[in-house]
Amino acid sequence: MLIRQITSTIEAGTDEAGRGCLAGPVTAAAVILSEDFDLPLLNDSKKLSEKQRYALRPLIEEKAIAFSFAHVYPEEIDQINILNASIKAMHIALSQLRVPIDFIAVDGNRFHPFGTIPFQCVIKGDGKYQNIAAASVLAKTYRDDYMKHIHQEFPHYMWDQNKGYPTKAHREAIAHNGPTPYHRISFQLLPKPLEPPLNTTNDC
Repeated sequence: MLIRQITSTIEAGTDEAGRGCLAGPVTAAAVILSEDFDLPLLNDSKKLSEKQRYALRPLIEEKAIAFSFAHVYPEEIDQINILNASIKAMHIALSQLRVPIDFIAVDGNRFHPFGTIPFQCVIKGDGKYQNIAAASVLAKTYRDDYMKHIHQEFPHYMWDQNKGYPTKAHREAIAHNGPTPYHRISFQLLPKPLEPPLNTTNDC
């Protein structure tokens, strides 16, 4: 069973989705939960099916005191790197909350201070705290919505299925069609070619 939050103050949980993708934004969400919040199915979004995530999203949004999400797009990811882009997306989501917060619970082990508000990084926090888990569900589903939308523009890459992750089919589409404006050019879009074995004999 997930714990509701770390402190007894007005606490926001935040998490991101899409760090390991080759295309599309990195998306973060921030959620403040009420005292009576209770969704037994809620868990780390990676442990839920797509159907479960989309069933939970309206329930989270209905029961939460406040929630928000934000995208940081490939051009900026390429400029500031994926870690900084992920943290920036979290900061934007936190800044959009309509309720002042006293504490931030962050999934993972890296974060930049958000003003003077104290925070705690929690490794695998989306499987430990409800507010982080709720943020993970929102971040994942809103990012998936975006990828399904841009799939209509570039259907060859099958983003409606792979959501921009480096699947074999996605990389084959890049090899055949080249990258799109939605791809992260700073990422290794195609596997490195195999290098020939070193010649260890004395006949050279």
